[in-house]
Amino acid sequence: MATPAAPRDRWLGPLLLRLHFYAAILVAPFILISAASGALYALTPQLEQLVYAEELTAPSEGPPLPLAEQVAAAQAHVGEGAVVTAIRPAPESGDTTRVMYADDSLGESESRAIMLDPATAEIRGDLTVYGTSGSLPLRTWVDQLHRNLHLGEVGRLYSELSASWLGVIALAGLGLWVRRARRARRTRRARDLLLPDLRARGYRRTLSLHSSVGAWVLLGALFLSATGITWSQYGGGNIGSIREAFGFTTAAVSTELPQETTAGAEGTSDTGDMDGMEGMTGKDAGEHAEHESHHDAPAAGAAESAGPGEAAAAPRADLGQIDRVLAAGRSANIDTGLVEIRPPADAGSAWVVEEIQRSYPTKVDAIAIDGSTLEVVDRTDFAEADLAAKLTRWGIDLHMGSMFGLGNQIVLFVIASAVVAMIIWGYLMWWQRPPTKGGSGFGKPPRRGALRRAPWWGAALVLLAAAGIGLMLPLMGVSLAAFVIVDTIVGRLRR
Repeated sequence: MATPAAPRDRWLGPLLLRLHFYAAILVAPFILISAASGALYALTPQLEQLVYAEELTAPSEGPPLPLAEQVAAAQAHVGEGAVVTAIRPAPESGDTTRVMYADDSLGESESRAIMLDPATAEIRGDLTVYGTSGSLPLRTWVDQLHRNLHLGEVGRLYSELSASWLGVIALAGLGLWVRRARRARRTRRARDLLLPDLRARGYRRTLSLHSSVGAWVLLGALFLSATGITWSQYGGGNIGSIREAFGFTTAAVSTELPQETTAGAEGTSDTGDMDGMEGMTGKDAGEHAEHESHHDAPAAGAAESAGPGEAAAAPRADLGQIDRVLAAGRSANIDTGLVEIRPPADAGSAWVVEEIQRSYPTKVDAIAIDGSTLEVVDRTDFAEADLAAKLTRWGIDLHMGSMFGLGNQIVLFVIASAVVAMIIWGYLMWWQRPPTKGGSGFGKPPRRGALRRAPWWGAALVLLAAAGIGLMLPLMGVSLAAFVIVDTIVGRLRR
């Protein structure tokens, strides 16, 4: 005799099944692209080392030349009119130094980077780099594919839709897995919930693969969904507003010099060096692009950039003192080899020396230094940031695969590949389900009406949850409303 279904199972289970089925069918193509490109992105650090080996490696041995000499060699290569925005000294022996320039022909958050051998100042490469991660063209191309399909701001809607629905589909799948687990206890087949039943055939075999792999990667999928949303255009904006309201924002180092220093510096800039410096936006909303819209505010201490017509009129920075500025930063709290130095944007701004080490332990301290006195005028220490700011930083770095190096990359690749496989199995199950009357090649969908069978409190909770998600994630709310409307119309037409 069959065991009567629990009251909750008469509506909640079918509702989750219908949500999981239809959402996956309609949104899975977006998630498939996002997961596949994300898996490829996880491999790009190693691919960069292979493709750009000449630009990234310095063959000469010996002590590095002063940074001022390296910058002068880069300036001679690009021309005196070019504007230096940042310098990244070679972090280790065998690495190249990067001198980055503003270029109006490049896109947002892109810079022209000259790679030099630090021991000889030989030019090793001239490439476009992107964001604070310093992505080279190959990784930038993959990142833009993952973030917006190379379609700009319009394309970002795809990634937001993907990240929003991935978490909902995963949670609905978890509910279905728990539902099967309760039944499996009665049939003594609980093992098949965590390990695929390869003895089965057809639909049951595919279902076993889909559900067991989903159970193993559930937490990873939820993490990618949550962190991916923070980079999104609308949902990420709402999350940013909440963080600001509660004060959970990352402190930015101030580059403003004291008034007396600014007054004394007027008219004393060295006009024999390079043109005025534009401030560099580092942790831009596009670094994976940190996804870095994947996703951040301007870097600590980044000054507002001058317009195209203002750069030539800005005071000129004396880049000859860059070695002294770096030494002043080292004597404060800059103690990692991965460092970026940004010249002042104008006479009233300070130099910025910032750590850019995203691997654990995180090193992102920043120092603002008065170029005339070499005094520290402001500083930010990651150790003193609040927990919410630290979790945000760590979440971004984990999502990008930079926090734990190769191990982090492998985990991301496995999770993303598993999501791709589950989507393929999901479509295969749709094909393998018993067809509808009339001979359709596709399986019949779960029957409608689950919400009508729910008690009043159950229906109220579902509606409140949908409204909350729609307000927090507007793009998902619009797509969910569209799905409900279309489903209602189709149901009425069929009746």
